[in-house]
Amino acid sequence: MSDYSYETVRLSQSGVVARVTLHRPDIRNAFNDTMIGELRHLFAVLRQEAELRVVVLTGAGSSFCAGADINWMRKMLAYSYEENLEDSMALADLMREIYEFPRPVIGRINGPAIGGGTGLVAVCDIAVAVETAVFSFSEVKIGLVPACISPYVIRKVGERHAREFFLTGERLRAAKARSCGLVNQVVPPEELDEEVGRYVDTLVSSGPCALSTCKQMIRDVPLMDLERAGPYTADMIARQRVSDEGQEGMSAFLQRRRPSWWIESESEEDSWVDESSGTFHDD
Repeated sequence: MSDYSYETVRLSQSGVVARVTLHRPDIRNAFNDTMIGELRHLFAVLRQEAELRVVVLTGAGSSFCAGADINWMRKMLAYSYEENLEDSMALADLMREIYEFPRPVIGRINGPAIGGGTGLVAVCDIAVAVETAVFSFSEVKIGLVPACISPYVIRKVGERHAREFFLTGERLRAAKARSCGLVNQVVPPEELDEEVGRYVDTLVSSGPCALSTCKQMIRDVPLMDLERAGPYTADMIARQRVSDEGQEGMSAFLQRRRPSWWIESESEEDSWVDESSGTFHDD
């Protein structure tokens, strides 16, 4: 992986898994224009890493992300409309770039996620939060709105929950964030890395191109009527079947072996094809 130095974020890699850490622990990883720019650059770099399979996004210290940096907000008071628009577009572009990133992104939510920090949770494909995490769309409390993050939050939790959360600005405990679909799992702090690792292990046993295509399918299909969705999805599976990955995956299935992309963790128990049913079993 290319060597870049960042002021507000950290990047590390172990095998096919990259870890992106928001690194402003003294101010609970609040973001500003510098962090937004560095995250955009970092994810652009990761996009070019052919061997990369999964990205884990987390925060340094005891917080995930406290939202906008107060000093950055002070600067906004003097911004013109044009300057505010440019500033806001950078944040909107960052959210879209993470949401559309071609590999799975797991949110390791190690503490509070407030405002735009909750938006970062929403653009992750899978989010695992500690029991002590809290979430809030608090923008209305200071006369603003959660605009740039709203497309992703609404997709994740639905309009009913978004109306409640956006309008009240209430703080959500981790259990409620899970019940509405904002996060996938809630665990004690000491189990956070184990649960994130379980998702990583599951993802690296699947076809990399298939995962990327699944992400595209999940984004696109809900926006289509059935007349468009039929040909679109038929073309998608046909292309996947004739691809090198699809050919390898189907051959491995029929030959009762693991495909070439499979990476087994040390803790993973055996998986096999049931000879009577022709299906995979994971125990």
